[in-house]
Amino acid sequence: MDLGIEGRWALVCAASKGLGKGCATALAKEGVNVVITARGADVLEATARELRSLGRGEVRAVAGDITTAAGRAEALAACPQVDILVNNAGGPPPGDFRDWDREAWIKAIDANMLTPIELMKATVDKMAERGWGRVVNITSGAVKAPIDVLGLSNGARSGLTGFVAGVARSNLAARGVTVNGLLPGWFDTDRVRTVAASTAKRDGVTAESIIDARKRGVPARRLGTIEEFGAACAFLCSVHAGYITGQNLLMDGGAYPGTF
Repeated sequence: MDLGIEGRWALVCAASKGLGKGCATALAKEGVNVVITARGADVLEATARELRSLGRGEVRAVAGDITTAAGRAEALAACPQVDILVNNAGGPPPGDFRDWDREAWIKAIDANMLTPIELMKATVDKMAERGWGRVVNITSGAVKAPIDVLGLSNGARSGLTGFVAGVARSNLAARGVTVNGLLPGWFDTDRVRTVAASTAKRDGVTAESIIDARKRGVPARRLGTIEEFGAACAFLCSVHAGYITGQNLLMDGGAYPGTF
């Protein structure tokens, strides 16, 4: 299927590895020009080389912290125009809410709620002026089914989801701009393995046993791949998804037990 987005410009955050990399790769394969960001310059540049080897659109790498005003400004400056915005940031650490102080909460909210909002503020009106735009917010399956050790993420990402529910249904929708959430469950990423290690330490078991248990709890009996995640993101960014907005696509291999 031709997604109809060749030649567009995309800003993909936290794209050096994991789910962000999956999204950037899928878009680059469609001929989208991508600006990728991450804090680690070496890993980011390695990913940029991989994307350039596809021989499709232009690839620009901007090392920096997207959760800071300076990091956002530098990333936006590298993108001639943002037709597609993929918001993503590393999740806050797992733990017990009794141990988190105000600074921990503010840091989580800054990264996983306010940063996506700031990037939307900087881009969606220009998208609307051009009559086309796509925003995909990578959040978490924990928005629908909270995970006990991820309280910081549960709170911050749920706040973003509630905010986007209103914005997506504003006058942006009538001007060709869609805003959706992509909610990963258990994917084979460093983040998931970090959470598994934290849970294992708490429970006095091995991280691999936690991963195996996660797999058994998923009807698909496996972890998801970043390629699958990226393909879903690319579809939401495509011309075929223009009638999908304000939605939250849960990708969890069927793990969520609810009907809605």
